[in-house]
Amino acid sequence: MTGGDSLQVLTFGCRLNAYESAAMRDLAEQAGQRTAILVNTCAVTAEAEQQARKAIRRAARENPGRPILVTGCAAQISPDSWASLPGVTRVIGNADKLKPEAWAPDAPLAPVTDIMAATETAAHLVTDFAGRARAFVQVQQGCDHRCTFCVIPYGRGPSRSVPIGAVVQQVRALVEAGYREVVLTGVDITSYGPDLPGQPSLGQMVRRLLALVPELPRLRLSSIDPAAIDDGLWRLLETEPRLMPHLHLSLQHGADLMLKRMKRRHGRAEALACARRARALRPGIALGADLIAGFPTETEAHFSDMLDLVEEAELSFLHVFPYSERPGTPAARMPQLPVPLRRERAARLRAAGAAAAQRFYDARLGQEETVLLERGHRGHTEHFCPVRLSPSFDYEVGALARLRVTAAGPDGLTVEAP
Repeated sequence: MTGGDSLQVLTFGCRLNAYESAAMRDLAEQAGQRTAILVNTCAVTAEAEQQARKAIRRAARENPGRPILVTGCAAQISPDSWASLPGVTRVIGNADKLKPEAWAPDAPLAPVTDIMAATETAAHLVTDFAGRARAFVQVQQGCDHRCTFCVIPYGRGPSRSVPIGAVVQQVRALVEAGYREVVLTGVDITSYGPDLPGQPSLGQMVRRLLALVPELPRLRLSSIDPAAIDDGLWRLLETEPRLMPHLHLSLQHGADLMLKRMKRRHGRAEALACARRARALRPGIALGADLIAGFPTETEAHFSDMLDLVEEAELSFLHVFPYSERPGTPAARMPQLPVPLRRERAARLRAAGAAAAQRFYDARLGQEETVLLERGHRGHTEHFCPVRLSPSFDYEVGALARLRVTAAGPDGLTVEAP
């Protein structure tokens, strides 16, 4: 990354960060930050923090004199350490980053505020996601749970929900802008609603959203907690074809003792029951999961339980993380496994995930799929299978097309016109 006279945004971490980066780009450009470099950090793992620090040092080296503005969870948790990096002119806390006044070039330097005191989530309308074919809408922020491995509640604050009216307004605007698929995102979206009038559940919000925006073709959910899926959401999964047949579950492990030490709200039996219910209500559904390898005190037997869970729950798409100590968390004080062992187990778990994904891809051979067409002659099916298009295929980015699967490989599906 060198030179340039336009705002640059570097994003690390989750889908919520992707949404917030788009929102902050709008705010910074409107405030006149034409030459700034905006870095949106992540604190989920030490590696994510290291990547962001490396990117900042590189940006400062290659772009002397350009202001570097840093925000995100890692910057919220340790603002002084990020402010001391070369080229950083301002650190903006998570409580302020979606406020227009925070991005004014002449705004006075202010301390990062206490995120735990936040009581609401600022809704910001984003209709341009930098060439993406799908759009993200933030419906919830923060987390009230305290998993022993996780530092995110200290970066995001308590759980807060976006009012249904604001969600509907954003989705309607996105559909009018040409988006055919919207992803509802947040830190813990199954915690949606208790802080709003009437205390609507996530399922109730999704039902109203789909009813009020009938022109939206595809709605997808980001990661959900299997311990908190409400009955309304289960009913929609069974009856609403516009809710995509794809759930990504925040499981984290497959052994009961590890789940207890992680302070998760579900056990192995509950995870399997969730998967069975999803398949009974929506035959053929694709299930994914977040899983952590090498958690403190994990034995080979515990790890085998997690490998077995991939098979038993028929998990097709895995996000695998080797355990990473986060300062100040209870898990960081537990007996740690050697880092090479964590990485070795993560590699084995990824291999199991790749085999499971290949089985799911192979089952699609010869079938017709509705594909959201994306840049670079790529796309995704309703089940979120990645798709490759022929270089000669003529298409419109963001369109939906009915295509036939002709091949299945480790990177996804190959399709052609039926």
